Amino acid sequence: MVANIFFGSTEETRDELELRYSPYTKKIVSKYPLCTKEDTQKALLVASKAANMCRNSTLSQRIAWLEDVALSLEENLDDIAKTITDEVGKPIYFSKIEVSRAIETIKITTQVIAGIKGETIPTDIAKSGKKAIAYYQKVPVGVVACITPFNFPLNLIIHKLAPALIAGNSVVLKPTPEAPLTAYKIAKLFIESPYAIKDALSLVYGDAIVGNALVSSDIPRVLSFTGSVQVGNIITKNAGIKKLSLELGGNAATYIEKSADIANAAARCAYGAFYNSGQVCISLQRIYIDEEIYDDFAATLVKEALKLKVGDPYSDNTFIGPMINDDAISRALNWVEMAKNEGAKVLLGNKSEGSLFYPTIMGDVRDDMNIVCEEVFAPIVSLVKVSSYDEAIQKINNSPYGLQYSIFTNDLNLTKRFIDDAQCGGVVINDIPTLRFDVQPYGGVKLSGIGKEGPEFAIEEFMELKSIVIC
Repeated sequence: MVANIFFGSTEETRDELELRYSPYTKKIVSKYPLCTKEDTQKALLVASKAANMCRNSTLSQRIAWLEDVALSLEENLDDIAKTITDEVGKPIYFSKIEVSRAIETIKITTQVIAGIKGETIPTDIAKSGKKAIAYYQKVPVGVVACITPFNFPLNLIIHKLAPALIAGNSVVLKPTPEAPLTAYKIAKLFIESPYAIKDALSLVYGDAIVGNALVSSDIPRVLSFTGSVQVGNIITKNAGIKKLSLELGGNAATYIEKSADIANAAARCAYGAFYNSGQVCISLQRIYIDEEIYDDFAATLVKEALKLKVGDPYSDNTFIGPMINDDAISRALNWVEMAKNEGAKVLLGNKSEGSLFYPTIMGDVRDDMNIVCEEVFAPIVSLVKVSSYDEAIQKINNSPYGLQYSIFTNDLNLTKRFIDDAQCGGVVINDIPTLRFDVQPYGGVKLSGIGKEGPEFAIEEFMELKSIVIC
């Protein structure tokens, strides 16, 4: 139950521990030491000293290291999935999927690393040049600091750790305080692997004090963060001169065009809006529907949402478990109340029981309402009636966020237009914007962030170019 600190390969136990309570049972599920600024600085120094060893390690060793961790994850799948459910309340079915995805992400990382290579350069292309041997290499940055959130407490760690380590860097990881034991278990697998590079990974827990120490330090050359825009703004102002990779959430939207298959679109939209209790950066939050099919789609969506089981996250057929904490419940209720006051109607939901918040569908929503202007991070979806594609795309793009958008249509011309028109990092055709394959480049535009995740693209974030000339 206790999650200790790792300063590189050295594990330390502290007497004073913070408690993590299950969001569902309210029982203690894990304990962790709240680290200090000094702890963070110690971890960074350990990583700094280990950086050369990481840089000089062979790629074959790093591949064997990740493959060994993937195998250990497979052997411990049920245990780690239960830990995820214990700590963040994710339904056990989806916790098992998360562990499986983490395994796949590691394996993909070992496959794509061979494609990360340099090129030769013709130095006599200009009159001022001359013939020489010139090329560039991609080399590890040195030390990477990673800060991860609660909603995917394992896979989002892996999306940072695996690319950073296989690229030849050392890492300091600060996981979410909501899932300390999940982070501890995966860090332990990395650190205790027989292929591990000594002191390549450190693990520290903490709040803003620890985060600020990581962000403001001159030791990390890359800071990889997944979280809120508010914290992203603080990081950007305080980071100094270092590379930033920021995934800051979104306000995902889809357009249901009149030629779409309404039944399929409604079923997929119910999944995308209410998966993980809406606590997903690409959770479907805004649905723009052609006015000719608005009523049919709304009624079908309500029917689909009613099929989703809400309740005990340890039950295999539960789709929606608890929200992460009581504050999240209060915020969800406030979002709905605010929308009602602005003229929206509750078509389904707006109901909570303890830590559970039921799927909520809001109708007659206007695009100037707060509920569609900000990220709600709750199982709430808003329906907006539109008269045309042009109106829909204008409203979809009228957001400070731009992570992923989608369209449901059987019109090929509209498909091509939407791909060009959507102002976002990812476009999905005939499925929900919540769709993400771990192999793809993932990241947004505008306030949704800077940089890309996905193994191949994250490796690039954690490397830099070195130019070489031999005369």
